[in-house]
Amino acid sequence: MSVRGGLRVQQSENDSILSSYYGDEEVTAIITLKVETKDADAVCENVSLLKPAMDVFLVTGDTDIVVKAKFRNYTQLKRFLVEELSAVNVVKDTKTLMVVATFKERGEQRSAPE
Repeated sequence: MSVRGGLRVQQSENDSILSSYYGDEEVTAIITLKVETKDADAVCENVSLLKPAMDVFLVTGDTDIVVKAKFRNYTQLKRFLVEELSAVNVVKDTKTLMVVATFKERGEQRSAPE
């Protein structure tokens, strides 16, 4: 088996684990993007047009853009990353953080997660 094939199997196993963990529950994700500085404003505008994107921030530091997005389930998140976000050609790198529990959102305190 090639390394490439091994990575495909590992990714499939990871998808199965995440799908079983999140099931059909709503998924909130924080997605960071690295882009060329000259393209940053245009990327922010394009990403902000994508329906799942709730918030889009141009930031300083190790990343250029931070996107907060909500999805009906993990499958929708995966589809967004693979089909929609990857279509933005000037994105050099992304990292996706899936929210496990929300304690405060939009200035409102949430009850302790169970």
